[in-house]
Amino acid sequence: MNNSLSLTLDAFYTETSVTFSAEFTEDQFYLDHQLQDPKATIKVSRFLDLARKKADCPLFAVVKSQNFVPTAAGLASSASGLAALAGAVSAALNLDLSPRALSRFARRGSGSASRSIYGGFAEWEKGDSDETSYATKIISDGFEEDLSMIFIVVNDAQKDISSRDGMQRTVETSSFYDGWLHSVPKDLAKAKTAIAAKDFIALGEATEASALKMHGTTLAATPPFTYWSAESMKAMNLVRQLRSAALPCYFTMDAGPNVKVLVERKNEEKILNELAKHFDSTQLIVAHAGPSIEILAAEEA
Repeated sequence: MNNSLSLTLDAFYTETSVTFSAEFTEDQFYLDHQLQDPKATIKVSRFLDLARKKADCPLFAVVKSQNFVPTAAGLASSASGLAALAGAVSAALNLDLSPRALSRFARRGSGSASRSIYGGFAEWEKGDSDETSYATKIISDGFEEDLSMIFIVVNDAQKDISSRDGMQRTVETSSFYDGWLHSVPKDLAKAKTAIAAKDFIALGEATEASALKMHGTTLAATPPFTYWSAESMKAMNLVRQLRSAALPCYFTMDAGPNVKVLVERKNEEKILNELAKHFDSTQLIVAHAGPSIEILAAEEA
């Protein structure tokens, strides 16, 4: 329904290997070294079916995936996981997909994964068909290297309401949804203008405003819900206080309780020290701009 913009980060990633073999009698999916149940595996199998059809391959596969991201906690594990799966499947079947085609393929598993194919800033073009819905890299002349993202992990447990279920409820029932949707193009234009101008303040303002509007739509859903917790509110208020104290920083949030703080790299240490006065050091994770998807040697995957 709308375009969206992301910044690929180095601190959260997924490593995945896929092996097809005539010896396998069913698909198997291992996540963090644990064999997954049929419910979790069927989602992977459906994605594999897309590639099997494209490659005319009848073989079952074993998928081994390790998340260096807490799963389903609002820290973009699906974006990372499905981008890695798309890349691994493409490599295993020698599909030789271009970045755009790989982005389209990843999108079939998770919309946000379409952006995670690229390093730095990327924009998912909503399109109006499978062929026109994919992500593209945003040229920023290295602006992303000036930025840091500090994660305040207030809860890394699995969410009560998944992103998919929460968005579906919001789209179908929230009276605020249309207003948010109408505002997205303007917010994206502001963000892209800020990136082109290397204007941190403008990028931060657009990012924070967009996040607040998105989360506002959940409050008007039926039944209403929110991903925020008391600790989320504490973190957001602290960011506002730091900004008032002449330490520029802005928050954003995915569909989860954890708060991400966008800061300039030159101010990273100062702001991290301030946050450490209110949150345990184990709750604070610093990330910087990350690379595009990488194919590792088989023994490293």
